Amino acid sequence: MTDLLARRAAVLGPNMPTFYTKPLHLVRGQGVHVWDADGRQYLDCYNNVPHVGHCHPKVVDAVASQAATLNTHTRYLHEGIVTYAERLTAKFDHDLDQLIMVCTGSEANDIAIRMAHAVTGKVGIISTDNTYHGNTHLVTQLSSRKPPIGGYAPFVKRVPSPDTLRPLGGSLAAQGQAFAASVQDAIDALVAEGHGFAGFMFCPVFANEGLHDLDPAFLQPVAQVVRKAGGLLLCDEVQPGFGRCGSHWWGHDRMNIAPDVVTLGKPMGNGHPVAAVVTRPDVMAAFRNAFGYFNTFGGNPVSCAAASAVLDIIEDEGLVENAFQSGRALTENLASLNHPVVASVRGTGLFVALEVERDGVPATDVAATIVEGMKDAGVLMGRTGRHGNTLKFRPPLPFSKDHAAQVAQTLDTVLRGLP
Repeated sequence: MTDLLARRAAVLGPNMPTFYTKPLHLVRGQGVHVWDADGRQYLDCYNNVPHVGHCHPKVVDAVASQAATLNTHTRYLHEGIVTYAERLTAKFDHDLDQLIMVCTGSEANDIAIRMAHAVTGKVGIISTDNTYHGNTHLVTQLSSRKPPIGGYAPFVKRVPSPDTLRPLGGSLAAQGQAFAASVQDAIDALVAEGHGFAGFMFCPVFANEGLHDLDPAFLQPVAQVVRKAGGLLLCDEVQPGFGRCGSHWWGHDRMNIAPDVVTLGKPMGNGHPVAAVVTRPDVMAAFRNAFGYFNTFGGNPVSCAAASAVLDIIEDEGLVENAFQSGRALTENLASLNHPVVASVRGTGLFVALEVERDGVPATDVAATIVEGMKDAGVLMGRTGRHGNTLKFRPPLPFSKDHAAQVAQTLDTVLRGLP
């Protein structure tokens, strides 16, 4: 382990992130489990990339078969991307029936913003102040992990994110209107400063903000404000998409809004690097006329084969319904835990959050201790939210009710062992 860490630092450079105080050296994965170099098994409650399970044989076979046949870019005709686009867009409403395939969610979100620029002729973009939308120069202007060198661009405004325990406007009932009012203020500022308003980018379940407990009508006031101002709703479905919400294929449908652009990423290829931007024909035409966009690897035959296999598996194995049933079991099991640091349990499908506090104060250190303790007990999970005090459970979709019970029992033991 020490030697591998040293070699890693020598060739990858400083500050390369790892999970956990003692990083895991993983060597194998299957279904909802991974194994380390010592042969120890862990229940994976963190990774949404292997959406249909680690190393699903149907995805592996699809990738291997297509890689052994042909892999090239989309300036040649190929059946794979067309068939996949037809299948994927059939899962959407709201006239979202055209797409661009890329390699990463960062690329997808970058394009979404440029689509808003192309449609409106304006550059102003709004996001929340506690979010993450990727790694390109453009989308890092929205993300809150580290401020860009030189500060945030003047054409970006960041509004206070919603919260469960400390809601905007003073109550959960008032939070939707308060959030919309903050977006309106940001729009007014962008217009006054000469940038104009192009669009509002958001995750429909506000995952990085802490997966807060929001009514399905929460985004209605925001949508009205954005539409009235002539901007686009840019919906980042990288985390909640492809059925993770359980009740719907897409988070925006759960929240009853009609976005202009939807971006997809990590779960789309079950670990193969593939992502997409889905939009209406009028938005696509504006983008294609404004930008000479081409992506060498976006939509290549191997990526399309992986993504198509994922769709097959979700449908054939009933994983959206499983996300609903197993997610409900996980939420109920976690909510039954009796410990003073548990301040809130909430979630949608197989995306569940447990917020920890001590004496009404966000308990960041306690959350970090719990994550380490869960890892030592054989369960992998993470943290999110403004203060890093929200435990995040986001397992592959084959996760079962038995796994939910295992997680709750393990967490109960870890909580009882806290100082």
